[in-house]
Amino acid sequence: MANGRVVQTADRTIGSRQLAALLPAEVLARPGYRTLAEAVRTLILDGRIALHVRLPAERELAEAVGASRATVTGAYDLLRESGYVRSRRGSGTWTELPEGHRPVGAHALVGAGGYSADGEPGIDLAIAAMGAPDGALADALAWAAPRLPDAARSPGYHPFGLPDLRTAVAERFTRRGLPTRPEQILVTSGAQQAFTLVVGLLCRAGDRVVTENPTYANALDALRHARLRTGSIAVSDTGWDMEIAESTLRQTVPRLAYAIPDFHNPTGALMPEDQRLRLLAATRRTGTWLVVDETIADIALDVPPPAPLASLAPRGGADHVVTIGSLSKTHWGGLRVGWIRATAKMVTELTALRVSADMTGSVLDQLVALPLLDGMDRTLPARLDQLRERRAALVDALQRHTPEWSWRIPPGGLSLWVDLGEPVSSALAERAAAAGVHIGRGARFGVDPGTFEHRLRLPYTLPADRLDEGVRRLAAAFHDGVPLPPSVDRPHWVA
Repeated sequence: MANGRVVQTADRTIGSRQLAALLPAEVLARPGYRTLAEAVRTLILDGRIALHVRLPAERELAEAVGASRATVTGAYDLLRESGYVRSRRGSGTWTELPEGHRPVGAHALVGAGGYSADGEPGIDLAIAAMGAPDGALADALAWAAPRLPDAARSPGYHPFGLPDLRTAVAERFTRRGLPTRPEQILVTSGAQQAFTLVVGLLCRAGDRVVTENPTYANALDALRHARLRTGSIAVSDTGWDMEIAESTLRQTVPRLAYAIPDFHNPTGALMPEDQRLRLLAATRRTGTWLVVDETIADIALDVPPPAPLASLAPRGGADHVVTIGSLSKTHWGGLRVGWIRATAKMVTELTALRVSADMTGSVLDQLVALPLLDGMDRTLPARLDQLRERRAALVDALQRHTPEWSWRIPPGGLSLWVDLGEPVSSALAERAAAAGVHIGRGARFGVDPGTFEHRLRLPYTLPADRLDEGVRRLAAAFHDGVPLPPSVDRPHWVA
């Protein structure tokens, strides 16, 4: 698929034109073997080219990118040396990862975990989520424990979700200004499953979809795995260009649009009400399903919490809006409880699809979620105070250690979208890993290859001392050039 939102076919082969369409313009303009190898390596790391996919023959790729065969041969040789491809006589060249590297999605979740080359404990500055609030999980378990025996007398299959939890989620939507009935709620195993189910129901391979750019990296992965053609709407530090958004929707008429209007991930921007109304109207005119991700909507640090976007539509005017959310950011990512709010008809269709994947969610998790959700208005303020303190600590650390970087302090959310001033994000991520720091490089959040190399997403979810130490190590890697890991310790890999 061009502009390669997906580069995986039934026979696990990517064509030369497909690969050429994925390459940045500057590589096609001057296709040297080192720049070509670096571009292909980045596509593999970003998941835009799947693992164990056969690359084009050298002669075919050379014709597609306007290079000599020797250039492509040299690029493939470099990729083989560094462990990103392997070749077998008679069967071609296949993508893989070097020893010690993980697939892109798993790598993003595992984090630094271990230690730096000097034996210092690892620091995870990639996952934008906190540990569970003190005491809340224990209290919720204590509440759920005496109720579990009654629940255990049933077979335990609740594909729509526990009735009490569906009611609680519906009531919270209603209190926030969007009248909702329990039959409009499907409880899922987190917001990522919710999004994947919606995409699986509404889209087929080759359909057009539109997302913001940058956007949530795992949502992009889901769209690529579904083999969808992805268009984009730019989101800057100052927000959305709604004229371009309306034009994009009008010209592409996408099947689905995915938006994070509340403390957008990764920029932290908050969509104004007038733009929300325009987005609602534009998607309704084009017959586009609008999927609104509210995962971070409750993390309002400097402004009142926003009302659901669908609540702004006139009566009956939001049937094309699907809203997803979870308890992962407000409470704990280890509690896999999320939800979908849609029409009752769609919830029934989504549930039929869900049953084919995992039958039902965990009853225990849902029982624990009930008191957490019911008590959120009482417990969330302390959580937000803690985040404000940690946000201030991260800003202070950046000002002291990396004053040449720039950022905008968002009114909510969990991270800063930092501008490095030069396109070194991927190289810095490799250096930082050697220093025991795992970071979310900007390219992970871009729709198109090679974009946002000058950006990092830095969460303020760790304690202040860990944030300071993490930024100190990042600054050392940025300023002093911490040696790259062996798999990429070559001059041509350095941005």
